[in-house]
Amino acid sequence: MPASVDRHSRYEDVQALTTGTLFISLAVLLFNQTGLLSGGTAGLAFLLHYASGIGFGKLFFVINLPFYWLAWRRMGREFTLKTFAAVALLSTITEYQPLALKIAALNPLYAAVMGGLLMGAGFLMLFRHHASLGGVGIVALVLQQERGWRAGKVQMAVDSAIVLAALYVADPRRVAYSLVGALVLNLTLAVNHRPGRYIAM
Repeated sequence: MPASVDRHSRYEDVQALTTGTLFISLAVLLFNQTGLLSGGTAGLAFLLHYASGIGFGKLFFVINLPFYWLAWRRMGREFTLKTFAAVALLSTITEYQPLALKIAALNPLYAAVMGGLLMGAGFLMLFRHHASLGGVGIVALVLQQERGWRAGKVQMAVDSAIVLAALYVADPRRVAYSLVGALVLNLTLAVNHRPGRYIAM
């Protein structure tokens, strides 16, 4: 590892958090439009949203609250504050995004693949600027930092379990498409987010 590590400026952090969150919000719209699910706290928020009709953004924000304690203790103040900001931004955007964008027709397989790619790219931007979207992302980053486990593989295992659990309440075909999306998302992370590969802070 080099003796010095390039640090991101505040402007670069804001730009990355905003762009990454916008990418993920578009993926949420694609998934929501086709009734698909994702993993992690987003997956739980989707399940509750479909069951209750409460907005995804509101549920996602509340579900993530308990994870900030772990983030503060293991990842530090800066990571926690950035993550809180990203979660709050995503929650707000997803609540109002349908006012700006409506899709008349959307193939669920396309939504799964494109949504997974958008989420993967968005998470990479957040991870590389020392942030996440809470929940499983925090746990995955802690395990990668402390044990060297790839964040993408950890998240893939948890996400697949959550999506499979949805078989009890969701249509099997919808769950199958959701698994495709989870696979695309987490392969993107596993390939591109490896310990030691990206060292800017």
